Amino acid sequence: MRILVIEDEARILAFLARGLEAEGYAVGAAQDGREGLRLALGEAWDLVVLDLLLPAIDGLSVLRKLQAERPDLPVVVLSARSELTTKLRSFDLGASDYVAKPFALDELLARVRAQLRRGAWGDDGNLVRVGGLVLDVARREARVAGGAPAGLSDREFRVLLHLAQHAGEIVSRERLLAEVWGYDFDPRSNVVEVSIRRVRQKLGADSPIETVRHAGYRLAAA
Repeated sequence: MRILVIEDEARILAFLARGLEAEGYAVGAAQDGREGLRLALGEAWDLVVLDLLLPAIDGLSVLRKLQAERPDLPVVVLSARSELTTKLRSFDLGASDYVAKPFALDELLARVRAQLRRGAWGDDGNLVRVGGLVLDVARREARVAGGAPAGLSDREFRVLLHLAQHAGEIVSRERLLAEVWGYDFDPRSNVVEVSIRRVRQKLGADSPIETVRHAGYRLAAA
């Protein structure tokens, strides 16, 4: 399989190329957005690994163009920008997955394999799957185990997506406040509890959101 890596830092690019080639992939490389876009559109690739902070053409613009012309091409974003707004924007523009720097090579390789076998995301690149839970990023909907789609508010969807991105991990109330609402921790605020309660109600009895006493919330990974 052929993988194109678009990354402007030579050290990271060489590291990625060696790691992917060691797994048996054929690797192409570009160090700016313009060249990366030219290669992505001009040759046959099975997957693209894309940095966002690129010279010439930024990564989000590359992503937008690829979604318009090659919507079938999986794109794994690899970026130092780890804020939720950038992640959501990337998914809205067609990203299949998002890995924040600094990263572990083993994790990136696992995510690449998942994309290549279409196991982690839906065929259109807009569906996030965690166990029986499916999130539609474009429509801001979710459903459990093939049930009817549940419409969520923007904030409710962001909470659920954040938990999905960290499936199996305990996510504290403080972390949700900071990363979804952008608030400093306020012990008097109950906005997290209210949102979690509403999401659970909308997902129904099979909601995979677990409360971990005195610690936070966890989305069951299976």
